[in-house]
Amino acid sequence: MSTELRSHCTLSVPGNREMSPADIFLQMANWCQSNQIKHDIYGQGDDLQQFETKVADLLGYEAGLFVISGTMTQPTALQLACMARKKPIVAMHPSSHIYLHEAQGYLLQQRFTVLPVGNPYQTWSLADLQEWPDDIAAVLYELPMREIGGQLPEWDDLNAIKAHCREQGIHLHMDGARLWEAKAWYGREYSEIAQGFDSAYVSLYKGIGGLGGSMLLGDQALIEKARLWMQRQGGNVYRRTPYSVSAAMQFDQRLALMPALFDRTQQLYRILKDYPLLTPNPTAPQANMLHLYLPVSAEKASVIRDRLATEQKIWLGNPQQAALPEQSFLEWYVGDNLLNLSDDKLREILSWLSGELVS
Repeated sequence: MSTELRSHCTLSVPGNREMSPADIFLQMANWCQSNQIKHDIYGQGDDLQQFETKVADLLGYEAGLFVISGTMTQPTALQLACMARKKPIVAMHPSSHIYLHEAQGYLLQQRFTVLPVGNPYQTWSLADLQEWPDDIAAVLYELPMREIGGQLPEWDDLNAIKAHCREQGIHLHMDGARLWEAKAWYGREYSEIAQGFDSAYVSLYKGIGGLGGSMLLGDQALIEKARLWMQRQGGNVYRRTPYSVSAAMQFDQRLALMPALFDRTQQLYRILKDYPLLTPNPTAPQANMLHLYLPVSAEKASVIRDRLATEQKIWLGNPQQAALPEQSFLEWYVGDNLLNLSDDKLREILSWLSGELVS
């Protein structure tokens, strides 16, 4: 029901504008023709390797590897770290994607054991890690942390974790699914943010707008081992071209847009101050995303969402149930849609929503 309703909406508040298959394929074809792009064969091809090198250089790594799925990318990197150290334990926040959203694949495939670190509702620090006496092989840190509204650790806290892992010989891996959104708040280059992480994963569709796919970054030895393990998992698809082209053709433009998206997020926060029933998390923006808390259950919020979609063809997102029974939240990624939405129209939507919450 919600998918059908969304498809009929002419305006979506969160997210980026989604091109139709015809539009994106046409844009890809024109870009391929202009840049004389050739297909890769099982991941080998000059154009694909150039894109891998471009992303690796941007983050300060020796090499990059295009992988069809992030769910394949991260467990592989962490498994390799555990194998190298002959230890099974990987520390990560309890809100990590691997822990919450991958059907416990790491466990059922006997790849490693997860040690949940820190408070589920806050970023975690070195002190949280040091509370555990276990012999840890690898640490995963997500930048920014999606499940808590896009929060980021303070720069000094992040550097303390980097230093500790380096001193203890612990492999530090970055879940950078939304790394592109972290630069504006830190005010630092991507290579400086990534420095100290032994490996990193970045998404090529979440903020970039590609059809799918991801990139694993690390030293050459790690990448060559990962390449073999992707083949073992069935990830060595014949052509990466559609996925890599859809990301590469708009990569630079998407990164260039990130400061404006963060500015728009700050503007959104200022507007939200006039709507006390709507509570953003975090309290101040740290990336161009947030969770917007509503004083109603997810069930009631969905009814309200569907009414707006039906009557005005405006999409608010997917309400999720919060800890309190009469509380839910919407995850809003501040992308093209909010960037191009006038303040007047945004206030009109927020006013309508606030009125529905008390009716």
